[in-house]
Amino acid sequence: MGRSNPANPRVVIVGAGFCGLSAAKALSGARFDITVIDRHNYHLFQPLLYQVATAGLSPADIAAPIRSILVGQSNATVLLATVSGVDTETREVVAGDRRIPYDVLIIATGAQHAYFGHDDWEPYAPGLKTIDDATKVRARILLAFERAENEQDPALKQRLLNFVIVGGGPTGVEMAGAIAELANRALAKDFRTIDPRSARIILAEAGDRLLTPFDPTLSAKALQALKHLGVDVRLGAAVTACDASGVRIGSEHIPTETVVWAAGVMASPAGAWLGVPTDRAGRVMVGPDLSVAGHPDIFVIGDTALVPGSDGKPLPGVAPVAKQQGQYVAGLLRARSTQAKPHAAFRYRDFGSLATIGRKLAVMQQGRFKLSGFPAWLVWSVAHIYFLIGFRNRLMVALHWLWNYVTFQRGTRLITGYPESRPGHVAEHGDGASARGVPVAQPEALGTPGMRP
Repeated sequence: MGRSNPANPRVVIVGAGFCGLSAAKALSGARFDITVIDRHNYHLFQPLLYQVATAGLSPADIAAPIRSILVGQSNATVLLATVSGVDTETREVVAGDRRIPYDVLIIATGAQHAYFGHDDWEPYAPGLKTIDDATKVRARILLAFERAENEQDPALKQRLLNFVIVGGGPTGVEMAGAIAELANRALAKDFRTIDPRSARIILAEAGDRLLTPFDPTLSAKALQALKHLGVDVRLGAAVTACDASGVRIGSEHIPTETVVWAAGVMASPAGAWLGVPTDRAGRVMVGPDLSVAGHPDIFVIGDTALVPGSDGKPLPGVAPVAKQQGQYVAGLLRARSTQAKPHAAFRYRDFGSLATIGRKLAVMQQGRFKLSGFPAWLVWSVAHIYFLIGFRNRLMVALHWLWNYVTFQRGTRLITGYPESRPGHVAEHGDGASARGVPVAQPEALGTPGMRP
């Protein structure tokens, strides 16, 4: 990548999700020296992580190396590092022993799981935020069927075939539908001593309906579609306990080895780094131009920022919001560098919300326009392929989906790197290792429907 020019302002972008990459790419050719910092070497399309977790896609189909994405951008440099703080006085980003100076800082560090004060549940109920999360959940799901095939005790067999998803938002609905189709179609003829179709998929939602930000009529259609797939949907059902023996929903204990957490996320520690006010979800309160109060050279965008929409409610954590905010900040910086007229405040253009419920079923809402069923699924498919980075990814995902649609098969049913067992459970191979969940750092922005960055 290109060489730095001491005369150019130094723009440091922390996070290579939709926000960060959109900002970096929109600054291509501008007189800025850009450094993109991320703790992973790849950009991840998170909305399709659930398909990796349910063996529908491979990780390579929804991720691309950051360096290859920015390889043709001469003013951009990529740094693999974990940021631990920001020194606003010296204007430096702290990453381990290294300090990266900046003239402009863009923080786009995304979101992570929130367990509402029960972080001890995490090892038993992993969420989906990274490729490692997805492959571990995939291993748990597939291994549950394998172990059930060899289990002689009927009670233990049923425990293995119980799958609990916590949270009735888009991720929870998509996971429940995908696991149901995996059991009912893809795995239906693969085993001899068990019938995968006997698996119980339970979706627990504390609210009174699924997909609460959607119109109630679409929530009802999502509920009907899940029930048609055989999913046991529990509404008004809060999880009160979660451990190695299973989960407790209200007063009922459900024995299970596989729990997937989709009930909430919180914002990154950016607020603590900067020492600025945040909301309860850890989101930084920013100005109309997405800058931090008292720091016009620092911008916080995406799930890490609290940005009200036209209705006064916080903007959702979806890909279109992230991309538009990244492009807006890049445009603002270009305008500042040329001393153009002041930039207007950020305004989000709503492209609607989407959620899929299994094969060829989805719901869509844009303003008053509503769509459901197969037409909504087509829109959902096209939209997700469009947002994927790189032609290869789009082609591979399209081919996978076509193959799955025609054959009902899942081509990536691999249990790789024998998974660690859950805490409190001794694995059959005598390992006895505890499942290692993804560390809960600090909270990140509340998730909402649609394509989540």
